[in-house]
Amino acid sequence: MRTRRFVIAFATLSLITYALPVRAQFEDDHINSGASHPVASIQDAETAAQRDARMRWWREARFGMFIHWGLYAVPAGTWNGQTVPDIGEWIMNTAKVPVADYEQLAARFNPTKFDADAWVGMAKAAGMKYIIITAKHHDGFAMFKSNTNSFNIVDATPFKRDPLKELAVAAHKQRIKLGFYYSQDQDWTAAGGVAMHGGHWDKAQDGDFSTYIHNKVLPQINELLTNYRGEDAPDVIWFDTPTDEMTPDLAGELVKLLNQHPKLIWNNRLGSGYAGDTETPEQQIPPRGYPGKDWETCMTMNDTWGYRSDDTNFKSTETMLHNLIDVVSKGGNYLLNVGPDATGAIPPPELDRLLAIGNWLRVNGEAIYGSGPTPFGDEAGAFSATEKDSDGEQVWVPKWDWRATTKPGKLYVSLFKWPGTKFRLPAMKAKVSKAYMLADPKRAPLKVTQDSSGIVIELPASAPDALASELVLETHP
Repeated sequence: MRTRRFVIAFATLSLITYALPVRAQFEDDHINSGASHPVASIQDAETAAQRDARMRWWREARFGMFIHWGLYAVPAGTWNGQTVPDIGEWIMNTAKVPVADYEQLAARFNPTKFDADAWVGMAKAAGMKYIIITAKHHDGFAMFKSNTNSFNIVDATPFKRDPLKELAVAAHKQRIKLGFYYSQDQDWTAAGGVAMHGGHWDKAQDGDFSTYIHNKVLPQINELLTNYRGEDAPDVIWFDTPTDEMTPDLAGELVKLLNQHPKLIWNNRLGSGYAGDTETPEQQIPPRGYPGKDWETCMTMNDTWGYRSDDTNFKSTETMLHNLIDVVSKGGNYLLNVGPDATGAIPPPELDRLLAIGNWLRVNGEAIYGSGPTPFGDEAGAFSATEKDSDGEQVWVPKWDWRATTKPGKLYVSLFKWPGTKFRLPAMKAKVSKAYMLADPKRAPLKVTQDSSGIVIELPASAPDALASELVLETHP
């Protein structure tokens, strides 16, 4: 099993292939966590019922929008006339751009096409229930008004507006949850901030990590937690890339702030053994999910998180929709990324795919929102009995014929490949009382035969939807 300083790999496979080197928020998907902390978190102390109440909206949402947006949208993958390999938001690190040179990008960042109402409206049209946006990525630039550090969008750019404030107002108005991503360990423009993958390349980056945490991170997290409460934001804090420098004592100081907001949800990437609320597999779907845990797969639409003008390798709507259904069938949430450009516009290929997914969800969303995992499991695939990867782990071989989700008294079967006029399910204890296609407004009953060997449903001659057709089985004990 591949081991890093702070992660343990988990054998996974999804529909996704990569054209660019993938070095996004996090390289593997499971972070070591322990139960002993210098400062107890809410998760350490709350009862199961309290946790269920706090996590209820998130578990019902199932589908969210990730937004990676910052100064890196200005160079858009190019520096000094040269194309820089790797993902867009890592350009400063990959090209080893001096701090002073990178900071000059702020004078060119004037996203006058940014429209908070339109962004939130697009997320809603796509069927998404929450938004997570980068408040500060690894480049250290704050996408909000910060009194802590002047390297922010209000003080350092000609834009002079706080997009997080505008998004908080729009999200509150349109009744969608809003969360803030914050890179707590990596900061390539702040003295003392960590710079993974290559270390410091500029004397301006030298400094003490603890001083950086106290002078920048703690005050900015406090700003994010308190300055937007009038719009009921944030609902989520999404940490990233924990390192050994985040000691238990330093992490504990952050937890003290988080504990002041008892409804807040935060992920497992703070560091120092804090499990947070959610597992965070990235660019991959765990073969069996994380049974008994809350988890969220985050993925890009193309090969980058932050905008690159040359990345047109967009996944198909079918691939992303099947990924959403696969994730939900395993009990997780799907956080799908968009990367707006430097003008504040979301690229048209991303908008087109969002609208197509939203059109499907308007008909079939009942099978997704608030649903639980499959009662079966083998439909997702199996580990190969003979093939192993470079780490000696068994290779996961997925199957993409169908998936299942559940609600009390209902089983939803997402048919990716139309099986013809008959479809067979494995045996289950619950009795089927009625079957129909979710896209059928009349809910015309389909013939069902059920015995100890399984369930056979007689289907229409053709698929109601080319992407995925939802078969509903009403059941009783």
